[in-house]
Amino acid sequence: MADVIGRLEEEALKRKNRLRELRGKRTHDEQLQIQENEGGSTIPKPIFRNYKNETEENCEETASYVGQAGAVEEEVGVQLEMMKTPIIIEDIDIANLAPRKPDWDLKRDVAKKLEKLERRTQKAIAELIRERLKAGQEHDIMQAIPTK
Repeated sequence: MADVIGRLEEEALKRKNRLRELRGKRTHDEQLQIQENEGGSTIPKPIFRNYKNETEENCEETASYVGQAGAVEEEVGVQLEMMKTPIIIEDIDIANLAPRKPDWDLKRDVAKKLEKLERRTQKAIAELIRERLKAGQEHDIMQAIPTK
């Protein structure tokens, strides 16, 4: 345990020494810069990487943009003229104009099933009517036969 503590202290001392050396270098570099500035050296020229000075090339480019501005104005004028003429829509369908109910797709999907059920219902109704007619005829026959 004492070994570990001794090693940690040594490492801490090494770090402190390195920090002192770095501080010394920094202050030394700053002093050199101050001496150079006082010595009459010129200030370094800034470098603008995204900035273009106004030169003849740039002036020509801006002149071409001015020419293009006139073309844009003509295009806008043509479009304004086109907007003045009324647009006639020949195919107007009321079904497309009216909003649909939220469940229209469900009704469409269920329609086939409802057709089958409707056919079964009609057959069942017809069968019930036939049974009643048969029952009614049997009843009429029983009344027609005299019982003694």
